[in-house]
Amino acid sequence: MSRSEGAAGGGFSPITMIVVLLVGVVALAGLGVLSAYAPELKSGNDGGGHALSRSSTGFSGLAALLRGVGVPVVMNRGTLSETSDESLLILTPSIQTKPEQIDDIEHYGATLIVLPKWTSIPDANHAGWVKTVGVQPTQSVVASLPKDLRSGLKLTERKGGATVALRRPDGASLGRPVRIEALRTLEGPDWIPVVVDDQGRAVLAMHRELRTYVLAEPDLIDTAGLKTLDGAKTAVALIDIVRADEAPVMFDLTLHGFQRTRNMLRLMLEPPLLGMTLVLVALAVFAGFQAAVRFGPARERSRVIALGKRGLADNTAGLVRLARREHRMAAPYALLVRATVARAIGPPRNLDEGALDAFLDRVGRTTGATETYTALAEQARAAKSPADLMRVAGALHRWNQELTRGRQ
Repeated sequence: MSRSEGAAGGGFSPITMIVVLLVGVVALAGLGVLSAYAPELKSGNDGGGHALSRSSTGFSGLAALLRGVGVPVVMNRGTLSETSDESLLILTPSIQTKPEQIDDIEHYGATLIVLPKWTSIPDANHAGWVKTVGVQPTQSVVASLPKDLRSGLKLTERKGGATVALRRPDGASLGRPVRIEALRTLEGPDWIPVVVDDQGRAVLAMHRELRTYVLAEPDLIDTAGLKTLDGAKTAVALIDIVRADEAPVMFDLTLHGFQRTRNMLRLMLEPPLLGMTLVLVALAVFAGFQAAVRFGPARERSRVIALGKRGLADNTAGLVRLARREHRMAAPYALLVRATVARAIGPPRNLDEGALDAFLDRVGRTTGATETYTALAEQARAAKSPADLMRVAGALHRWNQELTRGRQ
């Protein structure tokens, strides 16, 4: 088997690797987007008592009904703006809601708080449905309100079920008679009745000092209360009492955990930081393209210490440079140049070093050399730095060329 056949049979094809890479990038990007917008992607159909729940204790039916009769409906998931003060804000706290959570909501328009009533469990046969297994204690329900609202407030409950005809305090009827199980009413010194039952007890009341309404009986407007035409007409009539003319209705979802969060990932996916994110993605794609495309063959990895005379010379030069003794090479180099020139011009035999230097000086003067060897040798011995070494080496090379005329 040849080398090319082995490489082809043992690796992945480039197309496969590109597909795997693209799938991974797209999956990672999708996971990031889903994580950033997770609260908004929740259906909300969890059986809770809020405007996204389709259960009998939820209020999605009321939102759909109001939209059907032409009332603007808004689902609030974050901080309220100043433009929302003309809206009717409907809060649907649960028994687990803390009073400070309601206090933290700043709304200067009309606010309707619908008190919780039923204890429910999920219906195993239908997703999003619930079964009621009893009512919440009235003391626990009142305790979920802020201190300034629950002060002096008393919640009472009528035993059994009854058909109730609602009316205004002046005696004008409201809506149609509806059947309610365990009808709840409220009273207190700071509360003004707005809608009362057939016994004159307040079902809907307004705080005397705060512009806040409290509905004691949620079955008048929840999905269970809208199962009949009379119940639907009564629910719309109740909302119209507390809603200003042409004002939208805003359902709060933050008390049930559906608030819009502000995280770094989400900020990067929305203006004004979206442009920076797109630039970073483009840079990452460009860097990946450069890393994948070669502009030449891959350079083979060489030995750390090269073999041969060239490697030996380079290593020796490196050791000399590391020891900072380059200038010490000037004098030996002068001796090598002298030997090279003497071999080229053939001086008399048996000359000692002094006589050889004198002979070379005479030859240099005869040929018109710029400097004598004796002067150059003295400069080499006096070298103190790498710059001195290079200067002396250049002068010796020039003297060599002048004496030998480049014959060597």
